[in-house]
Amino acid sequence: MTTDRTFCRFSKSPATASFNVTEIPEAGLCLSSFVLLTSEEHPRSVLMGHMDPRAPWDHLGALDPSRVEAHRHGWMLPSSHLLYGESPAAGAERIVQEQLGLAPRPLQGPQVVSELYAPARFPDSKGHWDLEFLFRGSLPEGAVPRNEAWTELRFVDTARVARKEIARSHEDVLASAGFAIP
Repeated sequence: MTTDRTFCRFSKSPATASFNVTEIPEAGLCLSSFVLLTSEEHPRSVLMGHMDPRAPWDHLGALDPSRVEAHRHGWMLPSSHLLYGESPAAGAERIVQEQLGLAPRPLQGPQVVSELYAPARFPDSKGHWDLEFLFRGSLPEGAVPRNEAWTELRFVDTARVARKEIARSHEDVLASAGFAIP
């Protein structure tokens, strides 16, 4: 018996074409890694930054200039879409090195989160699908790095930051990781 279900098995193979997806979902599918570094002194504070629009965000995280401009005033987690063929763990290591300028460090994870939603930019779409890999670590407050990708990078107390101050729906990622956002 051939099933009538379409599974999230992306393949061009004719042998399994009846239950594969051979094209990307209409509203898109993103695979991303997020690095959640908490303060060793204040574990409810997470390292976040404001993007510098002069930085090469197309190279750092697959963000075009219009998206950088739209989100640069909000707090954003160090994160990136995965490179084609890159593992989530390798993506997290790349984020730590490229976006934070830190040496590789032990990270816990991933915690895997999946979201399906209508993007604010395309409210009539049938739903954009995100598959997010969350990696955790910690830093002493005095060890906040400086990196040209950010105009500001600091620990943000998640209990004291408003949702509207967070960029790119990263409040949903924080909530999935167990951080309460007022």
